[in-house]
Amino acid sequence: MTFPPLDQLVPEYVRRFEAYIPSKPDEELRRLYGCDRLLRLNNNENPLGPPPEAQEIIRRFPPPRAAVYPSGDAYYLREKLAEKFGLQPDQFIVGNGANEVITFVIKAFCQEGDNIVTADKTFAVYEWVAEFSGFEARLVPLRDFGFDDEGLLERIDERTKIVFVCNPNNPTGTYWNEGRLRRFLDRIDGRRIVVLDEAYCEFVEKKDFPDGIRLLRDYPNLVVFRTFSKMYALAGLRIGYLAGDLEVVNVIRRTGVVYSVNVLAQEAALAALNDDEHIRRTRALVGAGKAFLSRELDRLGLPYICGEGNFVMIRLPLSDTLAYRKLMARGVMVRTMTGFRFPNYIRVTISAREALEALVRALEEILKDRGQRTEIRDQKSEDGGQRTEGCHPGG
Repeated sequence: MTFPPLDQLVPEYVRRFEAYIPSKPDEELRRLYGCDRLLRLNNNENPLGPPPEAQEIIRRFPPPRAAVYPSGDAYYLREKLAEKFGLQPDQFIVGNGANEVITFVIKAFCQEGDNIVTADKTFAVYEWVAEFSGFEARLVPLRDFGFDDEGLLERIDERTKIVFVCNPNNPTGTYWNEGRLRRFLDRIDGRRIVVLDEAYCEFVEKKDFPDGIRLLRDYPNLVVFRTFSKMYALAGLRIGYLAGDLEVVNVIRRTGVVYSVNVLAQEAALAALNDDEHIRRTRALVGAGKAFLSRELDRLGLPYICGEGNFVMIRLPLSDTLAYRKLMARGVMVRTMTGFRFPNYIRVTISAREALEALVRALEEILKDRGQRTEIRDQKSEDGGQRTEGCHPGG
């Protein structure tokens, strides 16, 4: 039996796309970097864990139920979402994390020759899904670390089907207020689908921050994404959802996959949804963590971007990949930002005080070590290159 060359089977747009390589399990990383513990500050996880009622659902889940398929369309969760937001249940689609509903939307509206428009330094999955599906992703540079509304409008043409806006933006934490968002939607004038990704909206307390779901009544071309991974700390169960106009959502539903969201995720999300106290506690932790980290970064002389959301971006005087290795050796895991097109930046999750203190100590050690090595290299230059003591490549 002969097998044709893969080049004959694989589309060109798939061949040129590079696969995302996830990090190894924590146990393997600890062994690799020789650290006793690993403080995860890389994925914007909530250190408080899920709300108490959701934890109880997880704790008491009966193993025999694992043999039974879940609700194929997250029936009860959609009922609860409709009650909470004053919409119809069929205006919601629940997916296996927000990544899945991104795929649903792109598959529903894009065909060969179409494109999407979004920012060049934002959540990369919009771009990835479009590109590996064979559609062009048009990327618009940020302006002052935020989405550039004029720039987005300029890149739209007759083949643009979807505009993705991350609000607040990951990884910069900037956001459009309600007035700016409405002006943008008014200029789109219903001619394109606008996706508003509100994965971090529950962290925002600013009075002018828009509630995308409330705007659906005025803008039927608007689709809103939200997730249970961040504020509600159900990242390990993979569950998110979209909301939109009934006619639009009915189109998207045609491209959806039923039974993709497991029963435990559905029930934990249902229990978590109305826990306002959990939101209050998380906001308090994030606020205190940002205040602490801002003071310490100012003391260390490190520039940073501290916007909305539960993360901070820090600019370092060395490559982010080198910083990652040095921090990992000290048991602190961060997100490198070269992949987000922010070289020399790291993104840090606002977590428990102990973890942030460990990060600051590690950064201080790295900066001190770098300063010492710089002095040695300077001395080496002054004495004709004879001094090599303590000078190591890559330091």
